[in-house]
Amino acid sequence: MPERSLVADIGGTNTRVALAEGPAVDAGSVRRFANAEHSGIAEVLRRYLDETGTDRDRITGVCVAAAGPVRDGVAQLTNLDWTIDRDTLRTVLTAERVAVLNDLQAQGHAIGHIAPGNLIEVLPQPDASRHAAKLVVGVGTGFNAAPVYDTAAGRFVPPSECGHITLPDTGGARAAKIAEALRRDHSLASVEEALSGRGIGNVHRALHGEEAKAAEILGALEAGDDKAAETVRAVVRLLGAVIGDLALIHLPFGGIYLVGGVTRNLAPWLDAFGFAGQMRAKGRFGPFMEQFGVSVVTDDYAALTGCASHLAHQL
Repeated sequence: MPERSLVADIGGTNTRVALAEGPAVDAGSVRRFANAEHSGIAEVLRRYLDETGTDRDRITGVCVAAAGPVRDGVAQLTNLDWTIDRDTLRTVLTAERVAVLNDLQAQGHAIGHIAPGNLIEVLPQPDASRHAAKLVVGVGTGFNAAPVYDTAAGRFVPPSECGHITLPDTGGARAAKIAEALRRDHSLASVEEALSGRGIGNVHRALHGEEAKAAEILGALEAGDDKAAETVRAVVRLLGAVIGDLALIHLPFGGIYLVGGVTRNLAPWLDAFGFAGQMRAKGRFGPFMEQFGVSVVTDDYAALTGCASHLAHQL
């Protein structure tokens, strides 16, 4: 009988919980819970087990992905006052294997287990060794990225908090105006303050002096609004520049995978607004950049799949 595990994807607003057998998540078992209605992850997991009638004794592994930094197996969520560690998970389940991952780490463990129909090609992926490094970039409520290494000892996805690095200077008056506004309003012109859900609103305010949410700006873009187009073009070009920088740092010859709600919404505009050109604008290294393919992941359960895959391949 395949080993059964419990996996959870903990965001700032909602937590999704599911059962998995080996690396495969049972899509029919996925449940969503509002975090505001619960005191912590232990309460969410107990409720899931009770509502689904799951036999606790059959659960041999539990893995959660948390939207926040993880250090020594302890996660502190960035936008929620929850702390998650292995001991907390063991108060609910007596599973043999317990793991806490950053949400981007979980996305990294999902690569290779995502159906082709859930990938949108942005830039073609050249042939590469199966051991070639990969890179997962998440743009949603926040921004982060994680390299993916397939080694003889198994897959290694180190955590990072690269959303809080300084936004690159892409040159020109528009970029300077955005950086100046971010420094004024947030003390630092960081990547996340420009490339995230709220980041789109920050860029729009910097360029046009108007308050608008990302959904409103993207809706206006669909309707042909020129100001919205200028905002999204600036965001797309900044995204290309940042991903180009990360590609040179990590050399992901196995491909770059964009995840998160913002990337899915930007996907139709990446080509028209110059994503590839900005990503490859690295001077004499421009031709070198053509070795990195880029895809958008549309699988909403990828983090759950990554948790299941991580448990299945633990030694």
